[in-house]
Amino acid sequence: KIDTAVRGWLAERDFLIVDPPGLQRSPGNETHLHAFGTEMIGNDGVGQAMYLHTSPEFTMKKLLAAGEKRIASLQHVWRNRERSALHHPEFTMLEWYRAGAPYESIIADTLEVIRLAAEVTGISQFEFRGRVCDPRSEAERISVAEAFDRFAGIDLLATMDEDGVPDDTALAEQMLKVGMALPEDRHWSYLFTHVLVDRVEPALGNGRVTVLDRYPACEAALARRVPGDRRVSERFEVYAAGVELANGFGELTDAAEQRVRFEAEMAEKQRLYGERYPIDQDFLAALDVMPEASGVALGFDRLVMLATGAQRIEAVLWAPVAE
Repeated sequence: KIDTAVRGWLAERDFLIVDPPGLQRSPGNETHLHAFGTEMIGNDGVGQAMYLHTSPEFTMKKLLAAGEKRIASLQHVWRNRERSALHHPEFTMLEWYRAGAPYESIIADTLEVIRLAAEVTGISQFEFRGRVCDPRSEAERISVAEAFDRFAGIDLLATMDEDGVPDDTALAEQMLKVGMALPEDRHWSYLFTHVLVDRVEPALGNGRVTVLDRYPACEAALARRVPGDRRVSERFEVYAAGVELANGFGELTDAAEQRVRFEAEMAEKQRLYGERYPIDQDFLAALDVMPEASGVALGFDRLVMLATGAQRIEAVLWAPVAE
């Protein structure tokens, strides 16, 4: 019923449902996203490395570049190294884009979809592991920098230069001042994630939905920078009852900058995990003609979990992958 309602919501707003292929030459180029690899063998017996996509994002942006205005996808994606109450190696992603639309419009869309799921099931509040959230209340909105200051006592923007280049030592020193132990990996991104998970995320989505926005530019590989402040980008995440539901962007359309970011992400992936994925050259070429746009990816199974009171993602899957 939630699936049907969401498709109806998209149709009422003139979104075209598209069906991107799951098999890709590049599964995405973010450091901590891990793909399933395979081999495509042609009639000549020659094999080519391929991957199951971690998101339909690259294909959907190619469609925006080809002239589509409002598109959405509700389909399976695959992510390796992920299994928990909130993670499954194969899951359903709801992803949609608005060409020519501002960042704010896609945030409003996301909140509408969350409320819609609650209306379909009639649930009064979302609950997960003892934490509750009223999906009908007005959402809280807070920037990442504000959240770090409020919940961790850390001045995050002071750990970056005016161009957004992070300073590992500056963030480590602030963590020590507020009594946080430093992890073994002292790179800025790892320290950032450590503070986010330990101090910030537990304070989000309690009582009402939280929109955490304006991420540091170095933590938003596919988002454009905020006008007037190159340290932060138009990236947001949505939390409800402690569950991260969605990740959205004001989309980056500068192919040269995107290439630099991808190369940096893959260098970090090589450092941490000993592997890297190819960069989709067709995707970068598409960015040169892609219009300004905003988009979001929402974990559909997680939303269904909250709207039905389930406590594990497997409870809302028809047939979970055997462990």
